[in-house]
Amino acid sequence: MSTEEQSSGRRHPDRRVLLRAAVAVPAVGAAVAGTAAVPAQAADAAGPSGGRFDADSPRFALAVLPDTQYLFDADSADPAPLRATFRHLVTERAAANIAFMTHLGDVTEHGTEAEIELAADTFRVLHGRVPYSVLAGNHDIRSSTDDQRGDSAYLSAFGPDRYRSMPTFGGASPDGYNSYHVLRAGGRQWLVLALDWRVSEQGLAWAQGVLDRHPALPAVLTTHDIAWSGDDGEARLSDHGQRLWDGLIKGNDQVFLALGGHYWPSGRTVLTNDAGHDVHVHITNYQDRYYGGAGMIRTYGFDLVRGVVDVETFSPWFLARDPAERSPLAAETLELTGPTDRFTLDIDFEERFAGFAPVPAPKPRPARAVMPRGTLAYWRFDASGTGAAQRPGAPLPDGTVVKDLTGRGNDLTVRRLHSSGAEALTWSPEHHRGQPAHASLRFDGGQGPDRGAVLTTADGAALNREKFPRGYTIETFVRLPEPFEGNHDWMGILSWEGRNGDAGKTTGWSPLEPTCSLNLSPERFLQFVVYPHRQDADPTSWSHAVPVGRWMHIAVVNDGRRTVMYVDGSRIARNPAQPSTGIATLGKPFVLGGTQFDERFGQGFYGWMGDTRIVGRPLPVREFLTPLG
Repeated sequence: MSTEEQSSGRRHPDRRVLLRAAVAVPAVGAAVAGTAAVPAQAADAAGPSGGRFDADSPRFALAVLPDTQYLFDADSADPAPLRATFRHLVTERAAANIAFMTHLGDVTEHGTEAEIELAADTFRVLHGRVPYSVLAGNHDIRSSTDDQRGDSAYLSAFGPDRYRSMPTFGGASPDGYNSYHVLRAGGRQWLVLALDWRVSEQGLAWAQGVLDRHPALPAVLTTHDIAWSGDDGEARLSDHGQRLWDGLIKGNDQVFLALGGHYWPSGRTVLTNDAGHDVHVHITNYQDRYYGGAGMIRTYGFDLVRGVVDVETFSPWFLARDPAERSPLAAETLELTGPTDRFTLDIDFEERFAGFAPVPAPKPRPARAVMPRGTLAYWRFDASGTGAAQRPGAPLPDGTVVKDLTGRGNDLTVRRLHSSGAEALTWSPEHHRGQPAHASLRFDGGQGPDRGAVLTTADGAALNREKFPRGYTIETFVRLPEPFEGNHDWMGILSWEGRNGDAGKTTGWSPLEPTCSLNLSPERFLQFVVYPHRQDADPTSWSHAVPVGRWMHIAVVNDGRRTVMYVDGSRIARNPAQPSTGIATLGKPFVLGGTQFDERFGQGFYGWMGDTRIVGRPLPVREFLTPLG
């Protein structure tokens, strides 16, 4: 509480003013928040635990190692930086969830037996710990040849026999210079194609055969020479890259990422394949940098939840040193943060892979399958709830009844507000992907003029009198329109009628506020405020600014002591510590699509709303209405 508020004797500042202040002034300690202990509820943010790679986690990394040739250069060879890189990958495999490492060629400078033998010995640090692929660069073999060149020191050391013990190894071309790996990560399988410095027509045919035998696997193509870049960082296909593009990549929608070394500086571009989809083409090469690149590694951090790939580039050898002992050039080179070395790719993986590996849409689930013990009310807007199939965009007239599928009699009846027209409430087939029923209602509430529609229980419904002494779980699915136009400040999502002042509560922002409501602030923060049955308090949960144009699942869980809000299965930060037992309902109707305020309903909801469920006990996240990852 501020000095001004203390001096004025005001016990409870306006919660709406407090929210605006919180948005305008960031916390001073935000910069050091990472040093705090991670609460159990936020464990998903801490990454995989334990010492093993987690193949089912939606977050994993692909490590990419470019030209190491100057570290294996005759009698000036120094494998120490690469050993440090490999030790880092082994040590951090669980924490960073590293699925695989791929080398982009030019392992050595001259391809001599001595250089190759030293490099092969260095790679043994990874054996049995991190699977990997290696391909030949022009410095590892006779550069004038293609993959039909026959035996070489490189093939003896880095041919198919090297990978046979790896669980990811799928096979090699008959010549031995091209290989592929199938790895499981993010709960699915991925294909890595490692192609020679110069792939022959036979090699291209072999690669096409691999893709044909694995038609549903997203593929990462790696080769030594695919693109070059100027100082602008814009990658352009090389002559060999154009051949690969025309002969293999553009006609195979599976290939979404193509990586090469050979040239510097690094660069990237996005090309469009025959299916009209993006293919990301990247150059990674640091041999021109201090200490031959010092074993610089690039990680592609796949996050299937966020729909992104976060790319970082750094030298574990330099990072492992005491900062006080780093030379000036080591300090300058330990991490690269320019736009071609540290960036994020936005990829809607489901959409990008839909052409060759479509994800089947979940089927509707029957109501009986989603009504666990203690379910007090469950409403859905398909035929089972509305009593008949609806036409998309058709208004739900006033008086329409939406059944409570528990059979407890908490049916909802449609009523328009403020002389609103038919468009204030319409039926829609749109729905959250994980929603049991494939239907929703489209509310067109707003201010200026006031308009909206609500669905309310009857005066004598059992839910009106429920006090929830053992806790509760309230869930709904919501999608806000994009663009989010008009005045929708403090619009209601759901509530109980009845004022907290009538319930004898004295601590609230206003005695006219409902005893329980879920609302949306002008900043698009969800607000859940409840006046408990037992305590004279108004604990309020605040979410982050929620997105528009995207379905979200909202759950409020009370265990009889505290109330916690979840958005898409993720526990939000701003949940109050105040005791909170039950809800001070007053026998007044439950309301879906608005909030009562003063002598009228406040602003009606604006957007889509799907299945809504109320359970008279706290549910764990795994039992929420949507199967959350």
